[in-house]
Parts: sequence; C-alpha cells; structure tokens
Amino acid sequence: MKLRRRIWAQTYPRDRDAHALLSSIYQAFGQYEKGAQEGKLSIEADSNFPPGYANLAWAYVFLGHFSEAGNVIQQATKRKFEFPDLILLPYYIGFLNGDSGGMERQVTLARDRPGAEDWLSNAQAFVLASAGHLHAARTMSRRAAGIAQQGGQKERVAMFEAGAAVREAFFGNANETGRSATAALALSSARDVEYGAAFAAAISGDLTRSQPLADDLERRFPEDTCVNFSYIPILRALAFLYKGDSASAIDLLQVSTPYEMGVPCSWFGFFGNLYPAYVRGMAYLSARHGVEAAAEFQKIVQDPTLIWSDPVGPVARLQLARALALSGNTAKARAAYQDFLVLWKDAEQDIPILKQAKAEYARLP
Repeated sequence: MKLRRRIWAQTYPRDRDAHALLSSIYQAFGQYEKGAQEGKLSIEADSNFPPGYANLAWAYVFLGHFSEAGNVIQQATKRKFEFPDLILLPYYIGFLNGDSGGMERQVTLARDRPGAEDWLSNAQAFVLASAGHLHAARTMSRRAAGIAQQGGQKERVAMFEAGAAVREAFFGNANETGRSATAALALSSARDVEYGAAFAAAISGDLTRSQPLADDLERRFPEDTCVNFSYIPILRALAFLYKGDSASAIDLLQVSTPYEMGVPCSWFGFFGNLYPAYVRGMAYLSARHGVEAAAEFQKIVQDPTLIWSDPVGPVARLQLARALALSGNTAKARAAYQDFLVLWKDAEQDIPILKQAKAEYARLP
C-alpha cells in the first residue's frame, strides 16, 4: 500500500491528495520526518487544502517541533480554515508544554463548535485522568458523550465510551471498565470501538469478553492492516499472557514492531499509543525478565509527544518501576516509583494502581 502511494506521489508530484495520504501513511509507521515532508508537498501542491496543514502540524507535534507546528496552525487559521484539529492541536501542545493557560484558551474556542467541542471535552477527560483525577475525567467524558449525542454522532459517543473503558481498565477499575465497554458496544460495532472494548476487557483479565470480540474483528476485517498487525496480535498476546504463556505473547507481537512507534489507528479516541510495547513489557515481566521489560516500558516513558495523554503513559511509569525492581536495580526502581508518585501526587487515593504503587514502594529495601 505504501509503495503504491509513493509511486502515485512520484507520478503526480502536484497531486495534493497523494502527498496527504502518504504523509498519513508515513506517520502510521512512525516515520514522522517523512510525514512532515509529504505534508509540506501537499501544501505546495494546493495551499487551500486543509488536510495538508493538519498532517504537517501533527507530524511536527510528534517530532516535538512545537514552534513549527504552531506556525503551520497560524497559516491555516489565516486562511480561515475551520476544522477540529486547529483547536485540538494547540490544546495538546499546551499540555505537552505545561501551558494550562493555552489549554484553557482552546477549551473556550471549542465551545459550540460542531465537531470540536465534544472531541476537546474527551481530550480534557484524558488529560485529567493522566494526573489521576479520575472522577473529574468521568464527568468530562460524560459531557463529551452528551454533546456528541445531541449532535446525532452515535459513533463518536461509542468511541468516547471505548476510550473510557480502556482508561478504567489501565487504572484497575473493573466495574467502570465493564460499564463503559458495554455502553460502547451497545452503540456501535465499528472496528476501533470494538477493539477498545476488547482491549479494556483483556487488560482487566476478562478473556470471556475480549476473545469473542477479537474473533469478530478477525472475521470482519480479514485484510485490515490495523486489525492484522496491531489489534489481533495485542489481543491474542494478552490472552496468552493471562494463560501463563509469556513466550507465545512475545512471539505474537513481533509482527507489530514496524507499527508500534506510529500513530495508532484508534488515535481519534486518544488510546492505542505504543500498546504493543506495553503488552510486550507485561509479557517480559511475567517471564521475570526485568531488563527486557524495562526496555519496553522505557519506550513509552521516554517520548511524551507520542503518548499524548493516553493512560498507558502513567501506567508505564509504574510498570517500569516494577521491571527495574525485578532486575535488581533498586536505586533506579525507587526513582521510577517516585516519578510515578510525584506525577500522581494530587491523584484520588482510591485508584487501585495508586494503592499498589504505594505499597510496593514501601516494601523496597
């Protein structure tokens, strides 16, 4: 597929669509420099083509080039383009820069904007959850779903619920995981919605729910790249992991390696970032290979521009601490636990993984 898009772009160098599509494909593979170059070419081919600006700005964000991304956003704004990314992008740049004022400005801009207000409200929910403010995150998720529901956007509501299920599963809240997953599936059986519900169930250890969903994805999308190279390997690996077969889980995830640093297919729902690395790390932990596990979790911790506010971010910090402790590196394990506890210093105290982290930290020699 990528080769055909490249040939198309080379054959028709002034075709804006070819360069825009190739930009997206490169970013799906984690090749953000190439994604940015194709985004530039798309704009050069047609300076009035909004997707070219969106692709280029996102590529710059993933590269950590926030000022360049800001310049692209300004260019798009001057042309009076109106698409949700122009509001969401500065919000996440503000988040990554710790600029709460900039984030709040985008929240204000999103109000009563169709296609933007619900999306940004859902983004706010994930930002709140990333700091351990889970009750506030639930409230914001309900707000996002309510706005989307009023707009007749049933698929969006389902995606927001799926994301909430993933979030709750990572943090150890089985009841909320089940509630959100059930709500999502009642609204939609779309590919990414079904994957979110299946992943949440699998992380919670509910294989009776996750594996039939994996079977359904495999049956309905036999040639889908996301399903074959990401969703199914992850879900099957989790099943092997919970059955005690870490080696098979690690082997299954080899096929996901070329994609794991790229933009996830489920990015609209703010989940899915580097999940193959996370599950592989879990498998190494289960096999008591601390050094290898730490290397996988480090991939997630070291680059916040690829994680955004995905709940995998804070949880990977905790898993990194566990991996370092398992490897016998007590000093680094202590520092990693401290990093997590500082990140969640204002978090709600009843979150299961926070309780576990505090107990494990107290037991360190």
